[in-house]
Amino acid sequence: MLPVRRPLSDWMLLLALVAMWGSSFMFNRIAVASLPPWTVVAGRIGVAAIVLTAIVYAMGKRLPPPGRAWAPYALIAVIGNAIPFYLITWGQQVVESALAGILMAMMPLATIALAHFLIAGEHLTRQRATGFMIGFCGIVLLMGPAALAGVGGDAVRIVSQLAVLGGALCYALQSVLTRLIIKGEVLVAAAATLLVASLIVVPVALWLDRPWTLAPSNASAGAVVWLGVAPTALATVLYFMLIRSAGPSFMALVNYLSPGVAVMLGLLVMGETPRVSAYFGLALILCGIAVSQWRRAPRIT
Repeated sequence: MLPVRRPLSDWMLLLALVAMWGSSFMFNRIAVASLPPWTVVAGRIGVAAIVLTAIVYAMGKRLPPPGRAWAPYALIAVIGNAIPFYLITWGQQVVESALAGILMAMMPLATIALAHFLIAGEHLTRQRATGFMIGFCGIVLLMGPAALAGVGGDAVRIVSQLAVLGGALCYALQSVLTRLIIKGEVLVAAAATLLVASLIVVPVALWLDRPWTLAPSNASAGAVVWLGVAPTALATVLYFMLIRSAGPSFMALVNYLSPGVAVMLGLLVMGETPRVSAYFGLALILCGIAVSQWRRAPRIT
């Protein structure tokens, strides 16, 4: 079997996203230490929207006029930004950054399944289905026996893990929808999407959290700014570029590889100690990518 050949530019985009999104779990964990989830999400998306909109206009480009052209951006903003950002941030109040990154590895497996029904040429073969099942077993192992029983003292932790997993599923749907409905200039699409997302989450944060009454630590405030600039603003542009160039199934490999970054930073920077079962779960998930993304060598006749 041989790996699917891709141009170097696709791999460079992929690795850049791995670094930014893999580190975002650590910064999320730092941010929620002294800030509520909605405020973290609103700050992150708000900073990203300001940065990208400023860049769009500085480059002489313009956002679409009000009207139906904004409908695709609104859909992606809800499914790909507002909902998953909140679910993951809320879950990380309990879930360690390393484990959150590992749980996100479910995203490419779900993307493979969705792409089969929605994207021409990305069929769910027996090989990909096998990879999906191996990865799913890894997720079950990560969440532990208590997740299957659904009872016990770990109930809050299980719900938090499910929230992170729900964010991963939202990202999977976003990957497929982006390929189908987002057209035009990449930078404009990224800025428009984040602008819509900010209009959704900022009012919610103002209403629920009253952020002007909060006293965040410097570390939390800095983490929110960084999350907005790199893992959100810059990463959104790279994300749209990679989706168009290589398709959602390849882009989804980010979430197979980013758990390694999340685990490394969790161990080296945050001092986290994931359970042994987490590593076995990660190994199964990585086996899923090996099975689902490799193809047989062509026969020589």
